[in-house]
Amino acid sequence: MASPLQFDETPCIAWMEGGAACSARWRCERPGPPPSRVVIADDTLSADRAYRLACEGTALLWRGDFQNARQLVQALARRADRPPRRPAPKVAADDAPGAAFHRHRQAQAQRARVLAMVLIPLDAERAIPLRRAPDVRAACAQAWGEPEAADEDSVVSLRELLGLISAYEWRRNGVAVAALGPPPGNRIHPHYGVFSPVRGEYVDLVAEAPVPKATLSESLAFDIGTGTGVLAAVLARRGLARVIATDQEPRALACAAENLARLQLAERVQLLQADLYPPGRAPLIVCNPPWLPARPGSPLERAVYDEGSAMLLGFLRGLAAHLAPCGEGWLILSDLAEHLGLRGRDELPAAIADAGLRVLGRLDTRPRHGKAFDAADALHAARAAEVTTLWRLGAA
Repeated sequence: MASPLQFDETPCIAWMEGGAACSARWRCERPGPPPSRVVIADDTLSADRAYRLACEGTALLWRGDFQNARQLVQALARRADRPPRRPAPKVAADDAPGAAFHRHRQAQAQRARVLAMVLIPLDAERAIPLRRAPDVRAACAQAWGEPEAADEDSVVSLRELLGLISAYEWRRNGVAVAALGPPPGNRIHPHYGVFSPVRGEYVDLVAEAPVPKATLSESLAFDIGTGTGVLAAVLARRGLARVIATDQEPRALACAAENLARLQLAERVQLLQADLYPPGRAPLIVCNPPWLPARPGSPLERAVYDEGSAMLLGFLRGLAAHLAPCGEGWLILSDLAEHLGLRGRDELPAAIADAGLRVLGRLDTRPRHGKAFDAADALHAARAAEVTTLWRLGAA
């Protein structure tokens, strides 16, 4: 049983159970407070009733069979995905740039809130005290660190816990990256909270672009926002004697360090915690910023959404000052934002020129992921037209 209701700086979730006020530590990657309304739920709760409660903002703290809780989340997803009986009336705002994307994000956010309302208890050792529950202690340790003596009972959304388990499997099995060479030495193992390089086309661009001649005199490259370290590894495999890879997220740096060590590239790649650039100049600087200028809703979404194009513009504005003479900056960017109406076609060229840069060349590729070919996807038209480009930039 969770502890009696307490108040401290640790985020807590509170509920009534057996006539007593209870609380536990609230574990959640997304910002915001825990649910304020919590009821106890078990196998007797119908999916329709659960869906009504979840839509009203009432969380369901599960006390039944774990596998039944998983089935309940699937049932909630089916109900959330049903088309509305009456389509929403078309309004003038629908014609505004990005309107379809913003409606899609709002619908996805609402869906996520509903599915997150099924909660699972964890004891102090991160074991699930429910029937037929899997052992998630190793997965929790990878995501949150090893439990400490002072740890206490906690509560987590089942949806988030399933994502944590999935990330554990991704980390264990890894992702094959063809640009790193033949197996078995071509796998990247993403950590929880670090974006997985499942879209290989952008990695292939870095593997195929002509390395600038300036690297002959100084074999050095910067990888800005390294994430899993995949692009730093590709650069090292291409023959760069030294790569300095930066990221501001400790999880990303730990992930990159593990991957580079596994690939036997740790001696050639230096990892540095920094917001964008390391000190000094380099003849080659590579950056794959988030592609969509929108606000991220969770830490993992920071790899996809770049609010106000902050990282993109920061990279461009600092590039000339960090390029060695005759050096190149490689910007890898999709034009999905343009197709969604989130960025004007003239904005990127203008930002490049304003930063004192010029375009030396470009390499284009088409997406190969499943959503680009899924006509049922809400953003299919934009995804089908998407082009990912490696922009070769130099000082003007």
